[in-house]
Order: sequence, then C-alpha cells, then structure tokens
Amino acid sequence: MPPILQHVQQATKMMSRRKVLLLVLGCSTLSLLIHQGAQLSWYPKLFPLSCPPLRDSPPRPKHMTVAFLKTHKTAGTTVQNILFRFAERHNLTVALPHPSCEHQFCYPRNFSAHFVHPATRPPHVLASHLRFDRAELERLMPPGTVYVTILREPAAMFESLFSYYNQYCPAFRRVPNASLEAFLRAPEAYYRAGEHFAMFAHNTLAYDLGGDNERSPRDDAAYLAGLIRQVEEVFSLVMIAEYFDESLVLLRRLLAWDLDDVLYAKLNARAASSRLAAIPAALARAARAWNALDAGLYDHFNATFWRRVASAGRACVEREARELREARERLLRRCFGEEPVLRPAAQIRTKQLQPWQPSRKVDIMGYDLPSGGAGPATEACLKLAMPEVQYSSYLLRKQKRRGGVRARPEPVLDNPPPRPIRALPRGPPGH
Repeated sequence: MPPILQHVQQATKMMSRRKVLLLVLGCSTLSLLIHQGAQLSWYPKLFPLSCPPLRDSPPRPKHMTVAFLKTHKTAGTTVQNILFRFAERHNLTVALPHPSCEHQFCYPRNFSAHFVHPATRPPHVLASHLRFDRAELERLMPPGTVYVTILREPAAMFESLFSYYNQYCPAFRRVPNASLEAFLRAPEAYYRAGEHFAMFAHNTLAYDLGGDNERSPRDDAAYLAGLIRQVEEVFSLVMIAEYFDESLVLLRRLLAWDLDDVLYAKLNARAASSRLAAIPAALARAARAWNALDAGLYDHFNATFWRRVASAGRACVEREARELREARERLLRRCFGEEPVLRPAAQIRTKQLQPWQPSRKVDIMGYDLPSGGAGPATEACLKLAMPEVQYSSYLLRKQKRRGGVRARPEPVLDNPPPRPIRALPRGPPGH
C-alpha cells in the first residue's frame, strides 16, 4: 500500500464516528452549493443533528406537502416565513389568496378552495390565514399532506389580540380608554356575538380551527371534547408558541427536514411599549374564563405536546432546541450585523422589510439590512425578515411568471369581506 494511503487509513481509524459524519455532511453541503447554486441554500449546514433517527429506521426524504393553519397572534407569521422560504428553495408551489381576499384566504369566512389564486394551484404548501374547513382543504391539497398548527396560552394571546385589533374589533373599540382590565371585568357589556370581527374578542383559537366560538365548555363539555377529537384527527402536530424552538424541533422531525430548514427571525413582534410586560394573575384568570373554549384546547394540546417531547427524548429535543437558538443567533448576526436588533418600522430603510402597522397605538418591529449588501446572501437575509404582506405579494408575482400567467384584471369574488388592512407605509426615497 502506498505510504499516503497508509496515513489516510490510520487517520480514519482515529476519527470518531461523529467527525466522519461531520466530514460527510460538509462534503454534501459543498456539493449542494456547487450543483444547485447558492440561491437555493445560501447558508451551509450549521450543525450536526443531535437527535438522529433510530438505527433501524431508514432515512426518509424531506416531506414536501404541508398545510399550516396560521392562527392569530401565536407566532404564526414566523412559521409561515419558514415555510415560504423552504418552498422557494425547493421550487414548490405555495397556495396564495385571490387578490379579492388580500393576503388572507377571505378570513373570517369559512375557507373555500375558490379563494386560492389559480396561478398557485395545485399547491404543495399552504400557510396563510384562513378559517379551517377540512373538506375544502382536502379538496385543494394533495394526498399525503401533513397538517400542522400552533396554539398560544389564551391569556397572553388575548392581550395581544386586544392590543393589535383594538381599532378594528367593535367589542374592543367600545371599551373606555382601551382598557383590557375594563373589558375583562364585564365582557358581555361590550361584546356582540355575530358582529364584524367578533371572533377576535372571544375564543379566537376555536374559531380559527373551524369551531363555534360561542360554545362554553362549562355548559357543554362534550362540545370541547368533540372539537379536540376533530383537531387530533387532522393535525399531525400542534405546536405551542411558548415553546417555539422545541416545536420547531418536533416539526423538522415530523417532516424529515434539517434543523437549518427551520432557522428563523422573529416576525410581527410588538414593541415593548405596545404590550403588557406581565399579565397580572387576576387578569389572566379572567381572560381564560372568558375564553374558556380556547383555554380547554390549549391545556389539552399543551399536555399532548409534552408527551410528544418525552416520546422523542426530552434531553435530545432540548439539545436540538439549544443548537437551533445558537445557529439562529449566528445567522442573525451574519444578516443584520453583530448586534441585530428589532427596529420600529419608521427606522427601517428597506421598504420590503417595513412591517404593516395595525394602528398608531401599536408598533410592530422588524429587522433592516446593513447598507451596501448585494448578491445571494443579501437576498437570503431579505427573505428571512420579510413581512407577510410583502412576501405573499412577491411569491404571487413569482409564481405567475413561472406559470406564464399574463397580467390582466383579476375577477372579483362575490361579496368579499372588508379586511383590517391599510396601505403599507411608504419608505424613504430610493427604497
């Protein structure tokens, strides 16, 4: 044997299996970048997987068909961005709303496949706001689609809803001094079932999941149990917003994705001045009592979530979540500077990154790109922090071009509901 091969053989024997794995992953990533181009996978594999599949489990290809029920004020916009970027990297079709529905699927109406723009059908991925309708989604999405959603602790979620939709929901507008405490002291004095956007003021999670948000588990415990069964029949994973990174670990394992497929920047976050630093215990109890259906859903699926973590190996999931956080911080520094910070919209120079502001009383924060950037890396960073409205519009234009759809006036749907949306803020000249 030639001396050089003897040295290689000796060195290989001394390497641990972990180092060999890292070498293989590094070579695979380099090959991917060479053959597919940096625009498909700009950042390399940032870490090995801490929780590999069982040895007797054959490796699975990445699952490419996903329907995400984007619930309100639950970190759903961040999950949506993850799915949008994955779809772009793999040239998948994303279902997007018809322009008459704006950037949501004609919410709060029950979802219909007719609300989907024809240039985005048949889709692989769906991730925009809608009110769940199982039959319509199954008519739209291909067989084998994995359905996932996300829930948030109801008291924290309700505080966010009250702040974000205060200018649009009549029940909230009636409250003197926009006081959450006053509303929860006597919600029946302000709430009117059935009026426009009433679902934002009562059991919003149940409504988004297709349930009757006027039902009370105190009066009808069987209804809550039935709604839970319906959710469990359809959704392969119910994520929990308070444990976002652990949820993403479970998501990537469910879909056989890599951890770097679920890297993210936090989107649609309110400034500290626009939210309560901590919800007093009495106020939290009142919020959960008023939203008892949501509280029942959350408590059940929170317990289910932790059973699933235990089944996957809690130490293993926590280790992956820690690695995800560390890799995320590296990516944010690489994209937005050594001290990446969320900024008010008025301080964001890049127009494509300016988040929509629901009212003058609520500041939604975002990231901005360092000046002078260009190329695939800048494009990847732009998508990482792009708000929902801009990203949806961009994907629709891109998919129209890919499908050869000519620019023409869009047909108008019958009786589209008004939406709580205004024109995006204009950027400074040159952006």
